[in-house]
Amino acid sequence: MAHLLHIDSSITGEASVSRRLSARAAAAWRAAHPDCTVTYRDLGENPVPHIDAAGGTAGRVPPEHHTPAQAAAWALTREIVGEVQAADTVLLGLPLYNFGPPSSVKAWVDHLIAPGLSTDAVTMAGLLGGREFIVLASRGGGYGAGTPRAGWDHAEAWLPHGLAPTGLEPRFITAELTLSYVKPAMAELIPLADASLATAERTIDELWATARV
Repeated sequence: MAHLLHIDSSITGEASVSRRLSARAAAAWRAAHPDCTVTYRDLGENPVPHIDAAGGTAGRVPPEHHTPAQAAAWALTREIVGEVQAADTVLLGLPLYNFGPPSSVKAWVDHLIAPGLSTDAVTMAGLLGGREFIVLASRGGGYGAGTPRAGWDHAEAWLPHGLAPTGLEPRFITAELTLSYVKPAMAELIPLADASLATAERTIDELWATARV
């Protein structure tokens, strides 16, 4: 039975474009896998704690020697890695905040980097590869080549590197210029935002279309 892990991280609720895209992708995936199961994690509503001293040392200490704080941190890491291990497809809604990923996504990635769970403790080879990982990204501005802020999107640049030890390889589907809908100074960019969103939605709709034939 196919299993989906659906993760959101936006803090803007129903106004979120990344949530809109990830929901569309989840619906398309479920339509293609009618007997599927789904796990949902909302990092915007319920962020995982950032790695602290206990979490940072827990993976290097035998479980029988864990302090209570280390045991709790390692249990959460095992849970987060286990959710990915159980999934055939992972969907991540990823907005751009202050030119980077939400800190909750950074914390989630930090928990995923776990020797013996997501990486081989001896060879350091990634153990989570071979599954589909789709990132539904949104960004308020435009950061492509030739734009005034080209290269300022540090979320899309960082995530493949951050996840590299695990073997996960993200594919990005991005809608940009989303702030044009709410910022009068960007109103002239709304047609470009509409086109970007339409392209992202069309790409999502085509992801598993053949599986529904």
